[in-house]
Amino acid sequence: MATGNLTLGHAQGQTSARQRVVNDFSINVATVNGSGSQSANSILLKSIFGMGIPVSGKNLFPSNIAGLPTWYTIRASKDGYVARKRESEVLVAMNPETAKDDILAAPTGSVAIYEESQNLKQYRDDVACYPVPFDKITAAVCPEAKLRKLVKNMVYVGVVAQVLQMDLAVVEASVRKQFAKKQKVFDLNYGAVKAGYDYAQATFTKQDPYFIEKMNSTAGKIIIDGNAACGMGAVFAGVTVVAWYPITPSTSVIEATTDLLKKFRITPEGKATFAVVQAEDELAAIGMVLGAGWAGARSMTATSGPGISLMAEFTGLGYFAEIPGVIFDVQRSGPATGMPTRTQQSDLLSVAFLSHGDTKHVVLLPGSVKECFEFGIAAFDLTERLQTPVFVLSDLDLGMNNWMSDPFEYPAKPLDRGKVLTAEDLTRLGGFARYRDVDGDAIGWRTLPGTMHPKAAYFTRGSGHNDAAGYTEKPDEYQGIMERLTRKFENARKLVPAPVTYSNGKSKIGFLAFGTTDFALRESLEQIKNEHGQSPDYMRVRAYPFSHEIHDFVASHERVYVVEQNRDAQLQSLLKLDLPAEQVTKLRSILHYNGLPIDARTITEEFVAKEGL
Repeated sequence: MATGNLTLGHAQGQTSARQRVVNDFSINVATVNGSGSQSANSILLKSIFGMGIPVSGKNLFPSNIAGLPTWYTIRASKDGYVARKRESEVLVAMNPETAKDDILAAPTGSVAIYEESQNLKQYRDDVACYPVPFDKITAAVCPEAKLRKLVKNMVYVGVVAQVLQMDLAVVEASVRKQFAKKQKVFDLNYGAVKAGYDYAQATFTKQDPYFIEKMNSTAGKIIIDGNAACGMGAVFAGVTVVAWYPITPSTSVIEATTDLLKKFRITPEGKATFAVVQAEDELAAIGMVLGAGWAGARSMTATSGPGISLMAEFTGLGYFAEIPGVIFDVQRSGPATGMPTRTQQSDLLSVAFLSHGDTKHVVLLPGSVKECFEFGIAAFDLTERLQTPVFVLSDLDLGMNNWMSDPFEYPAKPLDRGKVLTAEDLTRLGGFARYRDVDGDAIGWRTLPGTMHPKAAYFTRGSGHNDAAGYTEKPDEYQGIMERLTRKFENARKLVPAPVTYSNGKSKIGFLAFGTTDFALRESLEQIKNEHGQSPDYMRVRAYPFSHEIHDFVASHERVYVVEQNRDAQLQSLLKLDLPAEQVTKLRSILHYNGLPIDARTITEEFVAKEGL
């Protein structure tokens, strides 16, 4: 944003002498965890969205129940950028414990809205300050003292709306939608919004250049979080068994899945056609998933890094015994407990090789809420077609935050249950060998329990076995099974989602990334082009094993920057294991791992420094 000393306006409605900044800034709301600000922030976000402006919201909250600082950032971007910005131009300082630090961190020329008793203006003379008597306004509109802490949040919605010149009718519609069918609740909350708006209108001369003005860039769009999208995808995929243990930030995947199952999977007689089981721990959860997968049910669990660690042994069983099951991993900052409410991309190596011994797992890497839905469906087809556990690797930023998206498309293809033999098939064939590769795709045929045929039964072994599922410790038979599993993993390269290329094909420099890093990287590429006249190519990785297009992309560039949100360059490490030796030296890392979502400026600065521009 523009910098320099702030020139104040001299009449109501007059803007700063600085250039107007319209629909291109971030709002940072600083509150206290447990203060009930979620509804107010959601209304503010959806009001901007309702004015047709691309928007995203990110909640930075502590891992305690209540009392510690929390921040919610809303980015409005006329250009459609949704990654976190490093700085926010509009501060709403509602937490007295952090108010001084919050305003000191604000960029020059920004806006600060705060409780007037805090007197934050004493700390900055280059910030437009709007002191508001929040407690007095709240007391006037809310007779019940016990509700005032919640209602006060709505007052700042009104103040922000007026300061940014938002359409109050759109804000009112957002409040009404938030509290649909609760007229008294709406009246109380909108009364607080209106009181804040009226106070700001009557009291303040606009001293800043920031405006929200109507656009038409959100028509037909939806707002949803990634965890809800994953749950929706699982339901569309036909999941019937869900086993889980609560853990931040994945719990809402199960909540969303359960809500949809209760809505759509109940018979007219009131009988559930699904099972959702809260297990005693993650070990039990993955065991139930594999048991259900073995029995022919589409089954899933959702967890985060610590749960992944506990699922290692059972996941190895699923790999070696070739049992389907889907694991949604919503990554958070580790290791150990780490920072449970901060984001990271640090489970990639863990899930790729989870378990002891030689294992390689299929991992899907959604980069948007739409792909959370799509990959949520694809994972179930892949796990049954490949007869192996499949991971969907999201992260806290994607999973728990609100994202604008195109509507999801109804699946056009029928479910792919893979290579399953019926009783009629067995009669025709005269039998089968469970782990024998008869089709050249390295995948054996299976039967499901309850198949009424004398040749349907087989042993499922986590110990050494031959292709007929018999116990063995013969070196050649064990080695044959392991080599077939390797071929199956190699064949998966052609089945997993292909990478997406953003390329002009003329640059010697390329970028690789996965997941939510995509949002910041694409914005960074625009910065690199506009500020340094370079247009590097970019390919977004969407799955492991890596498609051959990724090999070709690296081979066609002199240098390839791998951008990821972890300390140990995990994507680059996987690429080094996968690429020909002569290509490995081309790889460079740009890493971000402080728990906050990566921002475009960080990538740009790292690239410029490494390239010596």
